Amino acid sequence: MRKLLRVDITVAGGEELAEQVEAWLSDRAVQGWEEAPLDNDAGLRFRVHMEDAPPAREFAEEAARDWPDLPIAVSVIEEEDWGAAWMAFFTPIEVGGVYEILPPWMADHDTGARRPILIEPKMAFGTGHHPTTALCLEAFAKAHEAGRITPAMRFLDLGTGSGILGIGLCRLGLTGLGVDIDPQAVWCAADNLRLNGVETAMTLAVGGVGCLAEGSRYDVVAANILAAPLIAMAPRIVSHVAPGGMLVLSGILETQAEAVTAAYRAAGLPEPVRRVSGEWASLSWQ
Repeated sequence: MRKLLRVDITVAGGEELAEQVEAWLSDRAVQGWEEAPLDNDAGLRFRVHMEDAPPAREFAEEAARDWPDLPIAVSVIEEEDWGAAWMAFFTPIEVGGVYEILPPWMADHDTGARRPILIEPKMAFGTGHHPTTALCLEAFAKAHEAGRITPAMRFLDLGTGSGILGIGLCRLGLTGLGVDIDPQAVWCAADNLRLNGVETAMTLAVGGVGCLAEGSRYDVVAANILAAPLIAMAPRIVSHVAPGGMLVLSGILETQAEAVTAAYRAAGLPEPVRRVSGEWASLSWQ
């Protein structure tokens, strides 16, 4: 049975320190993490699960080195135990009045008029619980309701993670491509495409923006990554947005939003629509 490494980082008190740890994780834990308040509500516990392999051990060592004053616990668990923990944690999430995100064991749940997205909470970022994912789906929902996203369109999901954003667009009738530099994420996304029955609507590939054919254009481009790579890749990302198309960016702390906006202004785009949830932001252009 596969074993997983669990790393718990405890931040007792201090909202600013918790935000610093969250920003640190956003640069290193591409598969996501759990956040839970401490029993006395005077802090947060950040929990990361990774396959027990050298990269996971290096992550744990880096955490201990970068946060020497914080309690950091490292343990090894069986995969089925991790899955059982997710079953207790993962609950349905309604997003934008259009989507309802569900774990596979709730596939029979009545979502009414909302479009279901089934996500197996494995080792890739994107279960819908993190604000960055929800902000992107909200942008899709608003554009769909306004008639600016239609089934004839093609999309690009850059940094697809669990595949959740691409699946959300498939649920609106679009077809497209999801890419991720992490092979493990692409493997997780492939399972989620099959769960949702959209494997013929969405193609997957290992790679980043550099793997795209020069001159390829997409009606909707979504990139829920991190601020630094979004800034570095701004001209290339913009070059793949079709004329009149939609671009949605997230994975951005609100404090980073202006710097990301400036990079895309320099690439020729106007001011974006900014959505904020907690300390996180998304930027979208139509």
